[in-house]
Amino acid sequence: MNKPSPAIIAQSAVRRLPRLALLLFCAAYVLPGFLGRGPWKNEDIAAFGVMRELASTVANWLQPQLLGRATEFDALAPYWLGAIAIKWLPFLDPALAVRVPFVGLLVLTLLATWYAVYYLARSPLAQPVAFAFGGEASPVDYARAIADAGLLALIASLGLAQLSHETTPALAQLGFTALAFYAMAASPYRRATKILGPAFGLLVGLAGLTLSGAPTLALLLGMGGALVEWTHMHWGTDQKDPAAKQQSWHWVLLITGITLGVSLLAYGLDLWRWRIHLPGSDDASAWRDWRSLGRLLLWFTWPAWPLAMWTLYRWRRQLASRHVALPLWFAAMAVAATLTTTASDRSLLLSLPPLAALAAFALPTLKRSVASLIDWFTLLFFTGCGIIIWVVWIAMQTGVPRQPAANVAKLAPGFEPSFSWLAFFFALAATLAWTWLVKWRAGAQRAAVWKSLVLPAGGATLCWLLLMTLWMPLLDYARSFAPLSRQIASLVDKNACVEIYGIGSAQAAALQYHGKLELRQAGAQASCPYLIVDVEAQPTLSSTVNLPDWAFQATVRRPTDKTENVLLYKRVSQDTPAKTPPPSRRANGKAKP
Repeated sequence: MNKPSPAIIAQSAVRRLPRLALLLFCAAYVLPGFLGRGPWKNEDIAAFGVMRELASTVANWLQPQLLGRATEFDALAPYWLGAIAIKWLPFLDPALAVRVPFVGLLVLTLLATWYAVYYLARSPLAQPVAFAFGGEASPVDYARAIADAGLLALIASLGLAQLSHETTPALAQLGFTALAFYAMAASPYRRATKILGPAFGLLVGLAGLTLSGAPTLALLLGMGGALVEWTHMHWGTDQKDPAAKQQSWHWVLLITGITLGVSLLAYGLDLWRWRIHLPGSDDASAWRDWRSLGRLLLWFTWPAWPLAMWTLYRWRRQLASRHVALPLWFAAMAVAATLTTTASDRSLLLSLPPLAALAAFALPTLKRSVASLIDWFTLLFFTGCGIIIWVVWIAMQTGVPRQPAANVAKLAPGFEPSFSWLAFFFALAATLAWTWLVKWRAGAQRAAVWKSLVLPAGGATLCWLLLMTLWMPLLDYARSFAPLSRQIASLVDKNACVEIYGIGSAQAAALQYHGKLELRQAGAQASCPYLIVDVEAQPTLSSTVNLPDWAFQATVRRPTDKTENVLLYKRVSQDTPAKTPPPSRRANGKAKP
């Protein structure tokens, strides 16, 4: 016997969000952050370096590397996409070209999430209560309104902004996870003649997730999807329909087959890796790690997680139904990966589409007082953030107020503010749009089930756009290795190669891109006239190079981070006396040996 639905929604509450407004929302969120900046540290610039090397040299595309060093992520597809974009778009700067496919991945994430929520809302057990005299929401209109709410919940998630605008495997994993989520959600509504779309989406989603460094997660998601479909086949509302039951069997077998296929693909390409890392090795560090993970879960998935928890409570009698079980499984696997791997924030990123789906199903069950509380909190929070961004920008331009200007000068020494009419225009337009949105929400507009998520999504978009316009020069200066790389490039001969020792992938990629330097790993086979050494690697330098052959030239410091210093050496000739560098110091002031 089916449990009663907790959703009580009239037809008047499921009017669709205007498509133009929704498209502008998405464009205002997607494009800022991909345009007008250089690669940022650390994963963004490191991944870009690998893509650039794949595109410019005869490299092994099955083993992407940077200067002979394996990548941090055992991924293939993201680096392939970036390298192909560089090759196919030679008229664009490489840093901009690699972002083109990643813009597509973010768009895919938003689109797949909308359609996944739409098809989940079409489930019979997800429908609202039928009124005695009619007037309840129609299934299609209800599904469309819930899908609009799910997309708004995803855009409003605080953790999505930065990581979804980087050219890293994390965004590729997000896009392919959302695609697999859509495919499993849409399967019951695609009969035998139209099953090709979800089947192809599932194949691309799970295979792409496997090739993006997450084969275990692809295996678990596939197994969970087959289990959810099998459960629905035996206990769903249409379990007595022979045609529906046969299609469910076909879909279970198809999911299982695709999952086994991508697992064999991962085995053939040697992509399986042991990555389990439990927090803390002792009681003190374990408590510190778990507390850090708890804070990450709270802010990263806000405001989706409290709404998702409310959904699990209000729909607790339908936990086995597809519209709750499928997003719950996807979110649980992502959270489990967050708790057991070192890249916690990038693993948690994959939970946002299913959490947004769960959050959307909370809206038909919310009381008006709770919806008003969400509106007021969102209004105060994002309005305050927007005011702070504007005040700091005005202080950078004019020096007034004095304290914010002094703080910027202290945190980013050497930064010279610049004014852009285009950035100012977009920032002003976004601020006016936010003002209109607040006025619209406070007005006497007709009720809509998605109205409680308009301000969270609008506020998140506003602050992200303001940061990527007004603060872009400052953020680009603070989060880029460009100042460090150009300073080093000014100290060496333009046509000379440079050896590196202890330099990370991010710094090496920046030296190649920003400094235009030809790099080689330090060793007996290298014979470059210059040597760059990370200050932390200085004590072990003598084990790789012959120190009397090198004379210390300078210590180059990154302006916004005192711990990221490098030492520059020059190969000495017979008649040049060798110089030694001053003792390097850690952040606490103690000299290193």
